[in-house]
Amino acid sequence: MARVEGKVALITGAARGMGRSNAIRLAEEGADIIAIDIAEPVATAAFPTATADDLAITAKQVEQLDRRILARHVDVRDLAGLKQVVADGIAEFGHIDIVNANAGIASFAPSWEMSEEVWYEMIDINLNGVWKTCAAVIPHMIERQSGSLILTSSSAGLAGLANLAHYTSAKHGVVGLMRSLAVELAQHNIRVNTVHPANVDTDMVHNETIYKTFFPDLENPTREMAESAYLQMQAMPVATLDPVDISNAILFLASDEARYITGVTLPVDAGGTQPYRIPHGR
Repeated sequence: MARVEGKVALITGAARGMGRSNAIRLAEEGADIIAIDIAEPVATAAFPTATADDLAITAKQVEQLDRRILARHVDVRDLAGLKQVVADGIAEFGHIDIVNANAGIASFAPSWEMSEEVWYEMIDINLNGVWKTCAAVIPHMIERQSGSLILTSSSAGLAGLANLAHYTSAKHGVVGLMRSLAVELAQHNIRVNTVHPANVDTDMVHNETIYKTFFPDLENPTREMAESAYLQMQAMPVATLDPVDISNAILFLASDEARYITGVTLPVDAGGTQPYRIPHGR
């Protein structure tokens, strides 16, 4: 029997990157999927965000696994929209068992140079959007007396990173939210955990803006140059993780294998958040 056979998973930011990978991995193990993505530009994101075509590709790939999928264009800042898609998902599938609050953006600047718009939009999507996603589905899970909420944080949710004060604050906030929810919901047999990826091979990590952040004096820094910088951020000799490495952790926390695991911060970071490391090449 597949590890999440008969379960339904709601995933935000599902149009591409880790969200798509998480949807596919859960579908491979038997879950039907509710895939949510804004699928339109976000003003302060440092890279082009996902499109309607991207979300359609996710839907097609899940269907090719012979699983059902409900794909919706919803902004995680829109609580009413999230509640509606939860209602639609319950009407379609009968229940929701797993939530992966994954949607997020990134941008880069010294903290004192950020505009209010940049700061507030980051917090609104990467933290408030996680809370709203959870708030939309928790009443249903309480009624069923079961569920697994898996919140995508970051290695920046466990340590400070330069030029990412807003992102780091949001991802630390996700940990605080998880810990409170884990205590509140344990009596209802609902588990809440965070996953903390290092740099993952997605559009958020590989784009011209972040390359320029690493090499501001170069006109056209390359992916290869950026990966040399990423390599120094992990203890293991890997520059970026594959999205499926994160998806496997999501799958574990969603499955009955983790039925008594709650309130946990799970790094999937190749040792990058360990305090004492020997830099590669020394």
